[in-house]
Amino acid sequence: MHIIQEEIGLPTFSVTPVTKGDDTHAIFAIGPLPPGYGMTLGNALRRALLSSLPGAAVMSMRVQGTQHEYTTIKGVMETVMDIGLNLKKLKMRKHSKDPEVITLQAKGPKVVTAKDLGVTADIEILNGDLHILTIEKGGSVDLQITVGKGVGYATAAERNKKQNEPGLIHIDAIFGPVEKVRFEVEAARVGQRTDLEKLVLDVQTNGSLTAEDAVQFASQLLKGYFEYFGSSEKVVESDFIADFSRSGPQMVEGGGDSSVKESYTPIEILNFSPRTLNALINAGVGSIEQLTKCTESALSNFRGFGAKALDEVKQTLGERGLKLSDESLDS
Repeated sequence: MHIIQEEIGLPTFSVTPVTKGDDTHAIFAIGPLPPGYGMTLGNALRRALLSSLPGAAVMSMRVQGTQHEYTTIKGVMETVMDIGLNLKKLKMRKHSKDPEVITLQAKGPKVVTAKDLGVTADIEILNGDLHILTIEKGGSVDLQITVGKGVGYATAAERNKKQNEPGLIHIDAIFGPVEKVRFEVEAARVGQRTDLEKLVLDVQTNGSLTAEDAVQFASQLLKGYFEYFGSSEKVVESDFIADFSRSGPQMVEGGGDSSVKESYTPIEILNFSPRTLNALINAGVGSIEQLTKCTESALSNFRGFGAKALDEVKQTLGERGLKLSDESLDS
């Protein structure tokens, strides 16, 4: 991490669903970050989310009695091209990578929706109310639809060059499960530093992946590429790479007059809840060094500082390998 993180602490990461119970749309926030890192991380994640996540889509179809998409079906209101365009809107979850054929057989009068498709156990239809076609009285349809799992966007023209068969109608396939990605870079502050940033990422998927899984996949994908550029066995200019073991108080090496090096690390980097932070600051505790010199009983005497605040302080300090002063030493 950037050396600035030693001063401002580790960034905090949060995930907030936009609608309770809906895991397809969430807001991700991370901060504080060094100047410029909000745009750097946000742009990389957005590009990976939109272009590189796997998903399922309709790739081709066969319609009994037709040879190409520029024809009509007797007794069906939609043309073959209209049916293909409706099938492009189909949202599915497919577990295996291999292409599979699903069927649609129906007689009129009937309004056919996605829930009428004959799918295998490997495929789940997520928008069953999607309108596909309308059959008039006396009409019927018999379709074979090929569904595949892939990444990105595959044009029908490209696949038609490889597999040009009579009666096989290729469809442009949009595999990506992410429907929307938007990010904002907000200002953040820690102590006296006001030039920091917070990245807020808004992600919405079609339901085949949760928003959290989508971000997880994108971050793992980017990490795999970035590892080619660096090795954990080689550290260049280590003084400018964050090492959080250096952020605590250090002992000055020397003779019998050794003393603790005075330092001041803003308490804000511990990311306490507002109530706990205000109680500490109002009591005159503004640094980590001052906090670690306090005992539990001393903290409990602070105005507005209760048992929950004490547990929060002990847990947060423990995560950094720090602790409060012992009661015995205070006496």
